[in-house]
This record gives sequence, C-alpha cells and structure tokens, in this order.
Amino acid sequence: MKVSIITVACNSATTIADAMASVLRQTYKDIEYIVVDGLSHDGTPDIIRQYEPRFEGRMKWVSEKDNGIYDAMNKGVLMATGDVVGILNSDDYLTDDTVIERMVEQFPEDIGAIYGDVHFVKADNLQRCVRYYSGRIFRPWLIRLGFLPPHPSLYVRRRLFQQYGLYDASLRISADYELIARLTLKHRVPMKYLHIDFVTMRLGGASTRNWKSRFLGAKENLLACKKNHIATNRLLISLKYPIKLLSSIFIRN
Repeated sequence: MKVSIITVACNSATTIADAMASVLRQTYKDIEYIVVDGLSHDGTPDIIRQYEPRFEGRMKWVSEKDNGIYDAMNKGVLMATGDVVGILNSDDYLTDDTVIERMVEQFPEDIGAIYGDVHFVKADNLQRCVRYYSGRIFRPWLIRLGFLPPHPSLYVRRRLFQQYGLYDASLRISADYELIARLTLKHRVPMKYLHIDFVTMRLGGASTRNWKSRFLGAKENLLACKKNHIATNRLLISLKYPIKLLSSIFIRN
C-alpha cells in the first residue's frame, strides 16, 4: 500500500522541519510526501528544498498562491498517487517512527478510512501533553452533535476523493467536518478506529484559536450538515465541546 502524506504550509519556517523529519523517520518506506506551500516569505521554501533530496524521489512540492488551507489540501490530494491519503499539518509531526507502518498493517480492504488519536503540546514544551484527543468514542451519529474523529489522524482511500469529491474549500474552518460527514453519513463509508497516537499537535489550530473561530465553526458545521441532508440543529452542534472534553479521558490505557 502506497501512502500519500500531504503537508500544507504558509510561513511555517519555525516548525515545518519537524513535520518533514518525522515523515523521513518512518519505518514504512512506501510513502509519497507532498508539500503545498502558499508562497511563504519566511524561508519555508528554502527548508523544503533542503529536505527534498533526503526523500530520494519520494517527495514533490509546489509553492504558489492558494485560496485557503482547504484549497491547498485539495491541491495536494490531486497531486497524490498513493492508495491512501493523510494530512500532516506543518506545525505538527508524527508522534513516533512506526505510526504509518502500524496504520498500514491494520487497514483492511473493506475499510474506507482509518482514524486514531492525537495529543496537544505547547509550542515551548513539546514533551508535555496538555490534552489527549482520542477518536475512540466516535460514532457516525455523533456528527449530528458536531463531533468528529481527530482529522490529523485520518487516512482515507484516495479513490473515495475521486468518487465523492474533495474538501469543500468554500468552508473556512469546517471542511474537514463536512468531508467526514459526507463520507460517513451520506455515503456510508466504513471507517475503523486504531488505538494509536498518530500526531503531536502544537496548540493554536485555525479551528480552536478563539471564540470567533468556534462560532464560525459551529455555523459552518450546520451548513455542512444542510448540504448533506443531515438532520441537526444549533443546540445539538453545541454539544461538540463537552463531547471533546469527554474524549480526552480516553487516554492511552
């Protein structure tokens, strides 16, 4: 199984090397690495160029204007040739060297996507976990309550993007939510949970930055459900945050 990992970057010079190095360290070698840079001006392209030879032909990248993070993700998906596609944010990194190998070993043919766990750290202390976000409690019906498995742990068969479409780039924050809702509730794609800590995430993502982002996210979640004819309402969507808090208790043990 060939795995395509996509990193979207924009002025990520302080963190992208960690992401790229974590891909290089993977024990599983049939990995295609794709970097989509949004015309960074802080030296990010120089770092990408430095790392490119180390991938020995398994890496490709572009640096060009895009229309937001999900538009950039879509560019990466269209560039991908792997059987399975995952997203690794430029300020995150794969938690250990065997993540992809273990994921591939447990990816049966009848499953369309796999997801697991992630954990959050502060940028100034990468060794201290401040929140562990488990996908263990996820069930498709929880999408109606605004909850979804950790997107950075999600690996989807590429044929499903071809069959059911890419990320909805008209959404600024919730295109990952819309994609998972479309796959699981609209098209009934079977997904599997793995008890693996896929990704170490620095705090400060676009969807968790402040209350305005949360408000926009809830609004877009409602729109995503409406687009896919999924019954929910504002009150149900607001249950997302207590459910996320509950999911944090399902730590590795």
